[in-house]
Amino acid sequence: MAVLETIVVAFWAMLPAYVPNNAAVLAGGGRPIDAGRTWGTKRVLGDGKTWRGTAAGILAGMGLAGVLNVLADDVSAALGFDVPTFVLPAAIGLAAGAMLGDILASFLKRRSGRQRGAMFPGLDQLDFVVVSLPLTALLATEWFVEVFTWGVIAVVVVLTPILHVTTNVIAYQLGLKNEPW
Repeated sequence: MAVLETIVVAFWAMLPAYVPNNAAVLAGGGRPIDAGRTWGTKRVLGDGKTWRGTAAGILAGMGLAGVLNVLADDVSAALGFDVPTFVLPAAIGLAAGAMLGDILASFLKRRSGRQRGAMFPGLDQLDFVVVSLPLTALLATEWFVEVFTWGVIAVVVVLTPILHVTTNVIAYQLGLKNEPW
Protein backbone atom coordinates (compact mmCIF):
# COMPACT_ATOMS: atom_id res chain seq x y z
CA MET A 1 0.00 0.00 0.00
CA ALA A 2 1.44 3.38 -1.01
CA VAL A 3 1.86 6.06 1.64
CA LEU A 4 -1.02 8.25 0.38
CA GLU A 5 -3.29 5.23 0.12
CA THR A 6 -2.43 4.17 3.68
CA ILE A 7 -3.20 7.65 5.00
CA VAL A 8 -6.51 7.88 3.13
CA VAL A 9 -7.59 4.38 4.18
CA ALA A 10 -6.67 5.11 7.81
CA PHE A 11 -8.66 8.36 7.84
CA TRP A 12 -11.64 6.83 6.01
CA ALA A 13 -11.72 3.73 8.21
CA MET A 14 -11.57 5.80 11.40
CA LEU A 15 -14.21 8.39 10.46
CA PRO A 16 -17.02 6.46 12.21
CA ALA A 17 -14.85 6.59 15.36
CA TYR A 18 -13.73 10.21 14.88
CA VAL A 19 -17.23 11.67 14.66
CA PRO A 20 -19.08 10.28 17.72
CA ASN A 21 -17.40 12.45 20.36
CA ASN A 22 -18.02 15.59 18.30
CA ALA A 23 -21.67 14.63 17.83
CA ALA A 24 -21.96 13.95 21.56
CA VAL A 25 -20.75 17.49 22.30
CA LEU A 26 -23.35 18.96 19.94
CA ALA A 27 -26.21 16.78 21.20
CA GLY A 28 -25.11 16.46 24.83
CA GLY A 29 -26.92 17.58 27.88
CA GLY A 30 -29.59 15.74 29.74
CA ARG A 31 -29.21 13.03 32.33
CA PRO A 32 -25.62 12.12 33.25
CA ILE A 33 -24.75 8.45 32.84
CA ASP A 34 -23.55 8.29 36.43
CA ALA A 35 -26.76 9.99 37.70
CA GLY A 36 -24.62 12.10 40.03
CA ARG A 37 -23.12 9.12 41.85
CA THR A 38 -19.75 9.32 43.49
CA TRP A 39 -17.04 6.77 44.12
CA GLY A 40 -15.48 7.77 47.36
CA THR A 41 -15.52 11.55 47.23
CA LYS A 42 -15.28 11.89 43.44
CA ARG A 43 -17.94 11.72 40.75
CA VAL A 44 -17.90 8.47 38.78
CA LEU A 45 -17.97 10.27 35.41
CA GLY A 46 -19.36 13.79 35.73
CA ASP A 47 -22.05 15.85 34.06
CA GLY A 48 -20.31 15.82 30.67
CA LYS A 49 -21.10 12.16 29.97
CA THR A 50 -24.81 11.91 29.25
CA TRP A 51 -27.10 9.25 27.85
CA ARG A 52 -28.28 11.61 25.09
CA GLY A 53 -24.75 12.53 24.04
CA THR A 54 -23.64 8.89 24.06
CA ALA A 55 -26.63 7.74 21.99
CA ALA A 56 -26.22 10.63 19.55
CA GLY A 57 -22.51 9.89 19.17
CA ILE A 58 -23.04 6.21 18.45
CA LEU A 59 -25.85 6.92 15.98
CA ALA A 60 -23.78 9.61 14.25
CA GLY A 61 -20.81 7.26 13.83
CA MET A 62 -22.99 4.44 12.53
CA GLY A 63 -24.88 6.81 10.24
CA LEU A 64 -21.62 8.15 8.86
CA ALA A 65 -20.45 4.59 8.15
CA GLY A 66 -23.64 4.11 6.11
CA VAL A 67 -23.02 7.32 4.16
CA LEU A 68 -19.41 6.31 3.53
CA ASN A 69 -20.62 2.96 2.19
CA VAL A 70 -22.82 4.78 -0.33
CA LEU A 71 -19.89 6.99 -1.39
CA ALA A 72 -17.19 4.30 -1.38
CA ASP A 73 -17.43 3.21 -5.04
CA ASP A 74 -17.28 6.76 -6.40
CA VAL A 75 -14.50 7.77 -4.03
CA SER A 76 -12.52 4.62 -4.86
CA ALA A 77 -12.90 5.29 -8.59
CA ALA A 78 -11.79 8.90 -8.18
CA LEU A 79 -8.77 7.96 -6.06
CA GLY A 80 -7.68 4.94 -8.07
CA PHE A 81 -7.64 2.63 -5.04
CA ASP A 82 -10.30 1.11 -2.83
CA VAL A 83 -11.52 2.72 0.34
CA PRO A 84 -13.15 0.29 2.75
CA THR A 85 -16.86 -0.22 3.17
CA PHE A 86 -18.20 -0.92 6.63
CA VAL A 87 -19.98 -4.06 7.75
CA LEU A 88 -22.53 -3.34 10.49
CA PRO A 89 -20.50 -4.90 13.33
CA ALA A 90 -17.51 -2.74 12.34
CA ALA A 91 -19.64 0.41 12.32
CA ILE A 92 -20.98 -0.49 15.76
CA GLY A 93 -17.51 -1.29 17.10
CA LEU A 94 -15.96 1.93 15.83
CA ALA A 95 -18.78 4.23 16.97
CA ALA A 96 -19.60 2.56 20.30
CA GLY A 97 -15.92 1.96 21.02
CA ALA A 98 -15.19 5.65 20.53
CA MET A 99 -17.88 6.62 23.00
CA LEU A 100 -16.87 3.93 25.49
CA GLY A 101 -13.24 5.06 25.25
CA ASP A 102 -14.27 8.62 26.03
CA ILE A 103 -16.40 7.45 28.98
CA LEU A 104 -13.52 5.36 30.35
CA ALA A 105 -11.18 8.35 29.97
CA SER A 106 -13.63 10.44 31.99
CA PHE A 107 -13.64 7.76 34.68
CA LEU A 108 -9.81 7.79 34.78
CA LYS A 109 -9.76 11.59 34.91
CA ARG A 110 -12.09 11.62 37.90
CA ARG A 111 -9.94 9.00 39.67
CA SER A 112 -6.83 11.13 39.09
CA GLY A 113 -8.57 14.19 40.56
CA ARG A 114 -8.90 16.07 37.28
CA GLN A 115 -12.00 18.17 36.84
CA ARG A 116 -14.26 18.13 33.78
CA GLY A 117 -12.39 19.62 30.84
CA ALA A 118 -8.97 19.31 32.47
CA MET A 119 -6.18 18.30 30.14
CA PHE A 120 -4.86 14.74 30.25
CA PRO A 121 -2.23 14.52 27.47
CA GLY A 122 -2.21 11.25 25.55
CA LEU A 123 -5.42 9.96 27.09
CA ASP A 124 -7.43 12.86 25.64
CA GLN A 125 -6.18 12.20 22.12
CA LEU A 126 -6.19 8.41 21.97
CA ASP A 127 -8.87 7.22 24.41
CA PHE A 128 -11.38 6.41 21.71
CA VAL A 129 -8.77 4.70 19.50
CA VAL A 130 -7.62 2.43 22.32
CA VAL A 131 -11.16 1.12 22.80
CA SER A 132 -12.69 1.37 19.32
CA LEU A 133 -10.00 -0.68 17.57
CA PRO A 134 -10.09 -3.70 19.91
CA LEU A 135 -13.90 -3.62 20.06
CA THR A 136 -14.07 -3.51 16.27
CA ALA A 137 -11.53 -6.34 16.03
CA LEU A 138 -13.72 -8.36 18.39
CA LEU A 139 -17.02 -7.64 16.60
CA ALA A 140 -15.78 -7.74 12.98
CA THR A 141 -12.53 -9.69 13.03
CA GLU A 142 -12.22 -10.46 9.31
CA TRP A 143 -13.09 -6.90 8.31
CA PHE A 144 -10.67 -5.49 10.87
CA VAL A 145 -7.75 -7.67 9.74
CA GLU A 146 -8.37 -6.72 6.11
CA VAL A 147 -8.64 -2.96 6.73
CA PHE A 148 -6.39 -2.26 9.71
CA THR A 149 -2.97 -3.31 8.51
CA TRP A 150 -0.01 -2.39 10.71
CA GLY A 151 0.66 0.59 8.43
CA VAL A 152 -2.94 1.82 8.79
CA ILE A 153 -2.76 1.42 12.58
CA ALA A 154 0.51 3.39 12.67
CA VAL A 155 -1.08 6.21 10.66
CA VAL A 156 -4.10 6.21 12.99
CA VAL A 157 -1.85 6.53 16.06
CA VAL A 158 0.04 9.47 14.49
CA LEU A 159 -2.87 11.16 12.69
CA THR A 160 -5.43 10.97 15.48
CA PRO A 161 -3.74 13.31 17.98
CA ILE A 162 -3.19 15.89 15.23
CA LEU A 163 -6.82 15.73 14.13
CA HIS A 164 -8.04 15.72 17.74
CA VAL A 165 -6.15 18.87 18.70
CA THR A 166 -7.14 20.62 15.46
CA THR A 167 -10.86 19.87 15.79
CA ASN A 168 -10.85 20.83 19.48
CA VAL A 169 -9.23 24.19 18.73
CA ILE A 170 -11.86 24.82 16.03
CA ALA A 171 -14.68 23.81 18.39
CA TYR A 172 -13.24 26.12 21.06
CA GLN A 173 -13.05 29.03 18.62
CA LEU A 174 -16.66 28.39 17.57
CA GLY A 175 -17.74 28.44 21.22
CA LEU A 176 -18.70 24.75 21.26
CA LYS A 177 -16.06 23.82 23.85
CA ASN A 178 -14.87 25.59 26.97
CA GLU A 179 -11.22 24.63 26.49
CA PRO A 180 -9.05 24.24 23.37
CA TRP A 181 -7.85 20.70 24.13
